[in-house]
Amino acid sequence: MQLIDVAGGLVFRDGQLLLTQRAAGAHLAGLWEFPGGKREPGETFEDCLARELMEELGIETTIGPLVESITHVYPEKTVRLNFYRCQWLRHEPRTLGCADIRWVSRSDLAQFQFPPADERLLERLDKDIALWQD
Repeated sequence: MQLIDVAGGLVFRDGQLLLTQRAAGAHLAGLWEFPGGKREPGETFEDCLARELMEELGIETTIGPLVESITHVYPEKTVRLNFYRCQWLRHEPRTLGCADIRWVSRSDLAQFQFPPADERLLERLDKDIALWQD
């Protein structure tokens, strides 16, 4: 089965977390996710994330520590997701590679539907208040 490495960003600004909505026609279209994307050969997860955040949202961030690493098996593929805590630096996010963007608070996170692979991270974000603090 195909293994895909993905870097995801937990991009925080003023106590809120950035979410993106998957575009129509994409795998799991319409669901919300943490921005990021597929790692290219020879690329580090951190370099991948910085590139994806610029390409898909037009933003610059500081890539911080690894928060969670998850391997999830879908019927058609396996994804290995590395999520990093990021601090937004400059440029307002734009929908360059996604359907929609939202900055959300911890209490609003449960209102959004995410892919099954994100379940463990969502539980951690709900319980670990320290992740939300700058």
